[in-house]
Amino acid sequence: MSLKNATKLENNRVELEIEVDAATFEAAVTAAYKKDVKKMAVPGFRKGKAPRALIEKTYGTGVFYETAMNDVYPAALDAAIKESEYEYVEDKIDLDVISVGPEGLVFKAVITVKPEVKMRGHKSLKITRPAVVVTDEDVNAELTRLQERNARMVSVEDRGAEMGDTVTFDFEGFVDGVAFEGGKGENHSLVLGSGQFIPGFEEGLVGAELDAELDVNVTFPEEYHAEELAGKPAVFKCKVHKIEKKELPEIDDDLIQDSSDFETVEEFKADAKKRIEDQRNQAADNEVDEKIAEGLIKCMKADIPEAMIENTINDRIQDFAYRLQSQGLSMDLYMQYTGMDTAAFRESFREQAEKQVKVRLALEYVVKTDKISVSDEELEAEYAKFAEQYGMEVDQIKAAIPAAELSKDIAVEKAMKLIRSKATITTEGEEAAE
Repeated sequence: MSLKNATKLENNRVELEIEVDAATFEAAVTAAYKKDVKKMAVPGFRKGKAPRALIEKTYGTGVFYETAMNDVYPAALDAAIKESEYEYVEDKIDLDVISVGPEGLVFKAVITVKPEVKMRGHKSLKITRPAVVVTDEDVNAELTRLQERNARMVSVEDRGAEMGDTVTFDFEGFVDGVAFEGGKGENHSLVLGSGQFIPGFEEGLVGAELDAELDVNVTFPEEYHAEELAGKPAVFKCKVHKIEKKELPEIDDDLIQDSSDFETVEEFKADAKKRIEDQRNQAADNEVDEKIAEGLIKCMKADIPEAMIENTINDRIQDFAYRLQSQGLSMDLYMQYTGMDTAAFRESFREQAEKQVKVRLALEYVVKTDKISVSDEELEAEYAKFAEQYGMEVDQIKAAIPAAELSKDIAVEKAMKLIRSKATITTEGEEAAE
C-alpha cells in the first residue's frame, strides 16, 4: 500500500491517490471469498462449498471486489494520511475508485486537513495583570463569616420586631375581602429584610410584638405571576408567635480555638490574608492566560474548517453529558428542564469551541516553529500525575491515553509557557515586568 500523490484543494481539502498492491488486494479478495461464499448458492454445490473460480465465472470476476475494497481501504487510507504528513480532521471523506482488478486497487480519497497557520507578533504580547490587594476589610469579612457560622438564635420578648429578626407567624391574605388561593400559611418563619415576600409585607411586620395580631396592607406588583392578583391591593391578617434575633459571639481567641484550626485571632487573620491573596493571584494568573489566548487569536491567520469547530462542540457536549450523568441527570431531562432544543443547545457551545480551536492551532504553530519537544521523562511524569489524580495504575492510564496524544498536549502546554515568558506583563499600578 502506498501514496501515489497528494493534491491540495480549496477549503482545507486534500486529494490523496492511494494504491493497494496486487498481493495485498488478492489477499483481501481471498478473505472476502471466505466470508461471502456462505451466502452463495451454486448449482451442484452445497451452500458455502463452491470453489472461488466457479463463483467468479458464474457471477463475474469482480464479485468479491466490493467486500475486499471495504476491508482494505481503511488501513490503506490511514497509512496514506500518515505518509502525506497532513493532519486529518475527522470529517466526511469522499472516496472514488480509479481502478480495481488483479493488478490491485487504486482509489482517491478527499479528506479535510488542519489549516495552514500564519502567526505574527505572538512573541511580543502586551498583557495587563490585575493588581492583587488584600485589605483589612477583606480579612475582617472572613472573621464576620466565622461569627455568622457560630451565631445562635435567641428569643425577643421585650421589643417589637426589627429588620434582621426572624419572625414566626400565621397569615391569610384577602383581596376585596375574599381570601385567595395560596395566600395562607401557619407557623411561617421569615427573616425580615430577606425579600421573600412581596414589597411592603416585611416592612409591615416591623414593630409587631410577640402574640400581636395585625393587618399588613400591600399591593401586588403589576408583573406578579398570578394574573388575578397582579396590581391589586391586599390585606394580610397576621398573628405573631415568635420573634428571634441572631446573637453573634465575640471575636476572640476562644471563638478561634472553638471553630478553627488556629489558636489566636492574629493567626486566623494571617491565614485568611494568605488564602485570599493566593486565590486572587490564581484568578489574576487565569486572567493573564485568557488575555494571552485572546492575543494569540489576534496574531493568527488561518482558514479554519467548520468540522474542527463542530468536533470540538461534540466533545464539549459529551463532557457536559458525563457531568450530568454523575449528578444523576440525563441530557433529555436537562433539555426538558431548560426548554432548549438541540440546535440552540449546540449553539451555546460554539463561541468557546471556536476559541479553543484557534488557541490550540496557534500553540501547535509555536510547537512546530520553535521545535518544542517532549522528553520521555516528561511523558512519564505526566502519566504518573494522571494516575495519582484518578487513583489508577500508570499502565491503565497509558492504555487509555495514547503516548502520541499526551505528548502533543504537553508540548502545547510548554508552548503556552514560552509565550507567557516572552510577553510583557504589566501589573495594574506597577512598573512593567518582562
